[in-house]
This record gives sequence, C-alpha cells and structure tokens, in this order.
Amino acid sequence: MIILISLLFIFCSYLLGGLNGAILLCRIKGWEDPRLAGSKNPGSTNMLRLHHAQAASAVLIFDLLKGTLPVYLAYFLGFSPLCIGFIGIATCLGHIFPPYFEFKGGKGVATSLGVLLPLGTNMSGLLVLTWLLTLAISGYASLAAIITAIAAPIIIEQIKPEFTLPVLMLSILILLRHVSNIKRLLSGKEKKIVNWKQ
Repeated sequence: MIILISLLFIFCSYLLGGLNGAILLCRIKGWEDPRLAGSKNPGSTNMLRLHHAQAASAVLIFDLLKGTLPVYLAYFLGFSPLCIGFIGIATCLGHIFPPYFEFKGGKGVATSLGVLLPLGTNMSGLLVLTWLLTLAISGYASLAAIITAIAAPIIIEQIKPEFTLPVLMLSILILLRHVSNIKRLLSGKEKKIVNWKQ
C-alpha cells in the first residue's frame, strides 16, 4: 500500500511539473510560444529576453513553487529521503517533458531549485548564492545553472547526506539538459544575459 501511494504521489508530481509557467503565461497573454523564440527555452531567462522582468519573475515564482509544493508535502508526510528524491525528480521531468505541451519543456533549473528549498534554508541559500555569484562574475545564466548543479550534491553531502543520491541524480539531469549550452560556452557562442561592459 505504501509503495502504491508513493508511486501515485510521484506520478501526480510529474503532472504538476508539466504545468510550464512560461508557456501558460504566453498563452494567456497571447504572446508567441517561448519555445519558438529567443533561446527557445520556456523558462524565466528566455521570458526576460523576450518580454520584461515582471513576466520573468512570475514564471520564476511559478516554477519554484511547483517544485517546492510536492517535496514539502512529501517531507511533511514522512516519506523516505529516497522517495522524496524521486518525487522531486518526477516534478522536474514533468517540467522538461510536459505531457500537456507535446513533451517539449524547459531545462528545469528553477523547478530543481524549488525541489531543493524544503531541504533547508542553508542548503537553498548556498545554492542561490552560488548561482548569483557565477552569474555576476560570468554574465552567463547557463554557466550559473551548470556550476550550481555541480555544487548541489557537494553541498547537500555536508548538510543532509541522506539526500545526496537523489540530488546527484537531479544534478545529472540538469547537466544533460545543458549539453548544448556547454558546447556554446566552449566555442564562445553562448549569449550573456548580463553584460557589465555595456
């Protein structure tokens, strides 16, 4: 019975993760599908490029919350760390492969951060700081996401080692979604979102 409840919770988390904030906002506003413009990634960074800070902020908050809610609820209900990890991964997979939008979603950075928020403010604070520092130094949002994904399992190992395996799995998923960004960074073709020289 416990296994059945866990599987149902994981499946529902996937469905919740499939609600993409950028795509939904663009449909409500009558804007072009973010998967067809800019970086073609339906996330807050591309929304900032295509529209304005308010739109990007709304998408960021939405994607954070949909990652946080199922994990927080599972944590509150006493699910095992491994099960909580799979719930978080399922939510991110829903964002990346949304069943409502032809399975073409975003890269899962904001949703992943939302998944990690219930694990503790010290954990999430260090990750946000890592992301902000990398962005401030490099100007690349993609590099900030990559460095943060690499740092996440190292940080969680020091704070809550029982979550290291699921966080490592989540980090690998994020890194796989950024392979094209890594190639552009190495070739010098990646676009900065912050350019201090201007």
